[in-house]
Parts: sequence; structure tokens; C-alpha cells
Amino acid sequence: MSPHHTTSISMDTSTLAAVASFVAFSTKPRLLPPLNPSRSLPRTRGSLAVCCSHSHASPPPSPLPCTASDEEEVAPPRLRLRLLAEEFGALPDADRARRLLAYAAALPRLPQADRVAANRVMGCVTQVWLLGSCDRSGRMRFAADSDSELSRGYCSCLVSALDGAGPEEVLDVDPADLAPLGVAAGARSRVNTWHNVLVGMQKRARAAIAAREGRRPGEPFPSLVIGRDGAVRAQGSYAEAKAKFLSPDQSKISELVNALREKQIGIVAHFYMDPEVQGILTAAKRQWPHIHISDSLVMADSAVQMAEAGCKYIAVLGVDFMSENVRAILDQAGFTQVGVYRMSSEQIGCSLADAASSSAYTHFLKTASRSPPSLHVIYINTSLETKAHTHELVPTITCTSSNVVATILQAFAEIPDLNVWYGPDSYMGANIADLFKRMTIMSDEEITEIHPDHNRKTISSLLQRLHYYQNGNCIVHDMFGHEVVEKIKEEYCDAFLTAHFEVPGEMFSLSMEAKTRGMGVVGSTQNILDFIKYHLKQALDRNVDDHLQFVLGTESGMITSIVAAVRQLFDSYESSKEGASIEVEIVFPVSSDAISKTSIDDSQDSGSSVANDLEQINIVPGVFSGEGCSIHGGCASCPYMKMNSLESLLKICQQLPGEDNSLSVYQASRLNAKTSLGKLVAEVGCEPILHMRHFQATKRLPDKLVHQVIHGNGGEPL
Repeated sequence: MSPHHTTSISMDTSTLAAVASFVAFSTKPRLLPPLNPSRSLPRTRGSLAVCCSHSHASPPPSPLPCTASDEEEVAPPRLRLRLLAEEFGALPDADRARRLLAYAAALPRLPQADRVAANRVMGCVTQVWLLGSCDRSGRMRFAADSDSELSRGYCSCLVSALDGAGPEEVLDVDPADLAPLGVAAGARSRVNTWHNVLVGMQKRARAAIAAREGRRPGEPFPSLVIGRDGAVRAQGSYAEAKAKFLSPDQSKISELVNALREKQIGIVAHFYMDPEVQGILTAAKRQWPHIHISDSLVMADSAVQMAEAGCKYIAVLGVDFMSENVRAILDQAGFTQVGVYRMSSEQIGCSLADAASSSAYTHFLKTASRSPPSLHVIYINTSLETKAHTHELVPTITCTSSNVVATILQAFAEIPDLNVWYGPDSYMGANIADLFKRMTIMSDEEITEIHPDHNRKTISSLLQRLHYYQNGNCIVHDMFGHEVVEKIKEEYCDAFLTAHFEVPGEMFSLSMEAKTRGMGVVGSTQNILDFIKYHLKQALDRNVDDHLQFVLGTESGMITSIVAAVRQLFDSYESSKEGASIEVEIVFPVSSDAISKTSIDDSQDSGSSVANDLEQINIVPGVFSGEGCSIHGGCASCPYMKMNSLESLLKICQQLPGEDNSLSVYQASRLNAKTSLGKLVAEVGCEPILHMRHFQATKRLPDKLVHQVIHGNGGEPL
């Protein structure tokens, strides 16, 4: 593909909700015709087995044969669903809910022993339980129940449609088949019940096929389970390595806090930081408030607040472009005397930042400069120098994973015939294009809810003028490819799925599908954290036994912040130790042992891509065994972030102010170089960031940027 290839995508985190809910049920509920609600259903616990349960579930009952005759004629599930749709569609609106309640009354109640957390269908606001197994004749037998009569009606319809079908027939049912069955839905959460119960049924059908073919269940991904009392249970060696840092050494905490307080040092750290360091920082923050762990954008803002509060130094735990940004933003805010220090004597790189500084990226933007009017939307995770040089080629605004779609939609709305050039993350670019393509099948009214100045015609038009760079990715998010996605589909399809906007398309699509039924999120690290907190809060409000399982589709360093947030929520509820048994499980989609290779041929071409060869990761200092390798290459832990060690942090804090110049190699660069137009790199590089801040505050592009796009950078000095 050429570097200026145009594709199509759609959607930002705020936008995602509206688009995703449409994608799930893109047709208006037509409502349904019944099969006989009194048809026999599996009634006994002994006739059912919970297939493919996760390690947290209680052992399933031994599967006993159902008594159904092998010769029983059973209509295909999709035909049954069509008949249901015709049945409900023939009824007046007022009668549809009554018909649904009639189905509910026909559904046998599950024994209390089966109404347990292990059989719960996640993602339903009400409690829904599902069991399923294969009988002697190879047909699936299902039973379900709910504490809500409407949800019981949905379950009864699905059981009547799929019970007695072959496993392959169950898998053949498309979620779109459920679109006309939005019977008396009212709330979006009720519509989700249809989809989530179907996913549970299909998971059990896959397990039945695997058992029939003699395939044993694969080894589960490692995970951490946080109990209501705050205790953490690790499953798998990789999870155990993460868990041991959640209760940090008290002496190290005291040592760090004493140094921070004495020297007036603030710390800003990225979510992807090493768990050992994050564990210490999270505990130290209780004694010293000037510690902040966040995504890259907020790090610089927090540093300014710390300087305003009197901090004399800022320690930055991240990659080099983050410390450069902190340095530049502090200078711009007037805090030139505040020292900024990085945590390694060696260069701390970033695969995305490196991609944006390549000659290929320059060629991408030179193509953009020949296609006016053009706007360059650059990911925040790039160096200040790159931002400066690209801004002089093409007017540039920075973005984050949570505001990129809103930025692009607004730009297309404000500037006629605009071309947008996004980079350097190729996966995010493809995902943006995919999201916009999804929007083209929405109604104008639904699109207007997302952005008032857009409709199907404008979205279709902008797709032709959206370009993204084709050769840049994060070496961590590159991990979430085909093999990982297939295992998630097979064994974790009924779990909550989280995905950073930088993941490959397969993981993105899977999480978007989960989002349509209230079971997924696609966005920034903060969006992922907020999603987990939201669903835990819902469970705590319900106060019934529950096990919430989340697949973590981003860097595993986030686990420290997740555990801290989960514990805080548990503690915030009165009598939490006496409430219902609620657990949160965080699943790491990596191999169980997650052992990276430890040797490398020094003769290898130093210009080859780190992302494409797992062995090459060991070139980077700070990578050890057990770093979270996927089952198909890539690692869940960023090797560059791991160069920020606890030893370096303590050393720098203790040696400050470093008057003997011993810490000069750790000081963040102050970019005094000039651009090709003779401007200071730091000054020009900050402008795209300021453009983004203006957009965040006003929801419009700044007039200066619009002028530069329309008239070219020569029309107004940078």
C-alpha cells in the first residue's frame, strides 16, 4: 500500500457509544412471532453441563444424556428466529410485551443451585443465568433464567429457537438475526440481553464441537482476581509476577517519600510503567500528593500543577518524548527553573515516535503538502521535534486516542474539501477509517447525534479524503493479532473486552462487536480504566454475587492502576466486607509463562523493525524474562517503559540537585535547535499541542490553524 493510501474508519470514545449501539441493532425492532411457548425445554440440572467455563467457575455438573428422541425433527435456529420475528411483528405494540411475558411464564425455573455467579451472563443489568450442553444425539440443550420477567421472556425465546439445534447451527446464528427481536425493549440494556445470551450459547456450542473432535480446552490466559476484601489471587506465572509488586516494600516507600518531601520533587508516570515502580508510587502517593500516574497527555498538565504547588523538580517516568513535552510545557508556563529528569542514562525510545521521524513519514507529509487544503492530525505519542518539523510541512494538530475521531469530524465540518492526514499509528488509522465506514450505514438522525454538522452524505464524502500512514505501530499493541483474537473468541467471548485504539483491526472489530452489546470499550488507557470502574460500580449497586471478567487489550502495566481503582471502589461502599461476593478478574491475553528470549545475534541489521522480531526486543535494556509474550509474537509489556527502574528513580531523587553535574545525562532535553524556517523547535512543536487544547476547550479548531490550512503555512507565520 502506498503511504498516502486512503481508508475509512469511524469513531471516538464519546462517539463510539452511539455508533456501536447502532451497529448492533441497525434496524428498527420489527417484533416477533412465537414458536409454541409450551414446547418442552430441558428441565433437570443433570441434563445440562456448563461448557468452557473459566477457571473461576465452579466445576460443572456431570453431563447426562437428555431424553430427547434422536429422530425428533427440529427446525433450523435461523428459521425459528424468523418465525419469532413474524409472530411479534404481527402483534399490535400493546400486545408485544404481553406476549413476551407469556414466553417468560413458559420458561422453567432453574434450581437455586444453578442460579450462581459461575452461570451468570455478564453484561445484563438484571441477573441472567445460562446452562447448556450437548445431548447424546449431538444436539445442544439449553436452559436459562432471570430475576426479571422481561429478560426471562427474551431467554425463553432464545431457548425455544436454539434448543435442539446442532452446535454448528447455533454458531451459524448471526447477531443480526436478533435485530428484529427487540421486543418491548425499551431500555438498551434489555436489548443487550438477546445478544449476550446468544454469545453464551455459542460459546457452549464451540466447546461441544471441541469435545466431539477430541480437542482439549486450551490453557487459560493468566489473570489477576481482586476480591471484595481487596485481596488479589494470581492465576498463572505471569500474573504472579505482576501480583508480587502490588504489596510493595515499605522501606522502599519510606525511602522514596523522604527524598521527595525533602527535595520537593514531583513525579509524573505513564500507565505503562513497570509494575514494581507503579506499586511503590501508588503507595507513596498516600504520603506525598505530588505523584501522578496517567496517559501521556495529562503528564505535562500534572507537572505544571506540581510546579505551581512548589515542586522544584519533576521526575518523568516514561519515554523520552514525554520528558521533552514536560520540559517544553513547563517552560511555556513560565517554570523554566524547575528541573525535569528522565530515569535512564540511555535513550528511551518508542516505536511510534521512531516511525514518525522516519523519511517515509516525511514523504507521507510531502504528499499531503501537495494536496491542499490539508490538515495533519498527529498522535500525541511523538517527539516535540517531529511535531515541529511536520507542522512546517503541513498544518498540524495533535490528538489522543480518546479525541482523535471528534477532532477529525470537526475538521471536516469546518473546512470545505479538506484532506486529513493521520499518523503515525497505522492500526489506529485503519480503525478510524473502519469506524467512519460503519457510520455510513447509520441514519442521518443517528449521525447528527454524534456530530450536528454531519450526515451520511458528508461521512461518505470524507472517507475519500481521509488518509493514514501505513507503516507505524506500537510494539505492544501489535501483539493483539490473529492468534490472540481467535483464543478470545473461543474462550473469552462472554467476558468484557477492552481494547486500546492502537490495536490491530481484528481485536478492534472484536471489541467493537462486544461494545454493541454493552460488553466492550475501545479507546484510551483512561477510557479502559473508566469502563472497568463503571461496571464494578453497577455490580456494587446491585449487591448480588458476581464475577466480572475483563480482557485487558493494552499494555499490562495498567494492572497497578486498575487494582488500585478497584480496591478504592470496594472500600468506598459501606459495609463492603459484608456485602455480596463480588470479584473482578483481569485477564492478560498472553502465553501462560510469558518467557521472552534472552539472546540475540549482534550482527543483525540494526535498522530492522523491533516490532517484527521478538528476539530483537532484547536489544533494549530493561527487558527480562516473563515480560508477557503473546501466543503469536509481541509482548504485553513495553520494553522501553521498563527502562525506568526503581533504582534509577531512587538514585536521582537522592542525588538532586546534582550540583556536581553528575545528573546531567538524566536531564530532559531542552530543544534549542531551530526548524528549517528558523523558529525554535520547542516553540513550533508546542503549537500543535496548543491547537488540541483549544479544541478540547471549545470543540472547534482554533482560527489560526484553520487559516493555516486554507491559506497554507506561508499565509500566516507559525
